[in-house]
Amino acid sequence: MKMDSAKRVIAGTWGTVWMDGEQVAECYGCQAKISADKETVSLCGRLMDGHKVMGLSGTGSLKLHKVNSRMGQLLGEAMKKGTDPRFTIVTKLDDPDAYGAERVSLSNVSFDDLTLVDFEAKQLGKVECPFTFEDFEYLDMIQA
Repeated sequence: MKMDSAKRVIAGTWGTVWMDGEQVAECYGCQAKISADKETVSLCGRLMDGHKVMGLSGTGSLKLHKVNSRMGQLLGEAMKKGTDPRFTIVTKLDDPDAYGAERVSLSNVSFDDLTLVDFEAKQLGKVECPFTFEDFEYLDMIQA
């Protein structure tokens, strides 16, 4: 189906995030990507190298308004003890003008760091929480 109007472009304003079933209402942005881990393949008679996919990596980031100590509560003590808590993140993007909604589940989410303090005068408090994940599933896809 072709796009009939610019209003069909889905807007991030309508995004929501849940972590282990609890809505992360202070989230203002989220990104998750799959990257191909490639090895270079050099071949005789060719000046250009080829590339072979050897694996996949999942990375992402939650962008949070600083409203509470959610991440400190979830990660702080575990990190001090040397444990690596894992989470499931489900995202939903559901713009009422779009052709539908998209939901994605990320499994075995492991956060890379914990921001303890980050503030500046006359600036809103924000925290970025980078993570890796081991699997994903589309729960709903936009069928345009």
